[in-house]
Amino acid sequence: MFDTLSDRLRGVFDALRGQPRITEEVLEKTLREIRMALLEADVHVGVVRALLDGVRAKASGEEVLKSLTPDSRS
Repeated sequence: MFDTLSDRLRGVFDALRGQPRITEEVLEKTLREIRMALLEADVHVGVVRALLDGVRAKASGEEVLKSLTPDSRS
């Protein structure tokens, strides 16, 4: 189960890295894919909602989205 979840999340983040810029649309698509991966791994729906709401709150906003590129490895 953890291998499947890891593979799904790795695929989501690899796809995110392939984007030239993180936009609202890309963010929502990514969050949708993460939601599906977590729910398929039987993570409680309340936990999934709380996690994604927190990520959305921190990642949303024009200033944050303009400052991020998906493949910025430090």
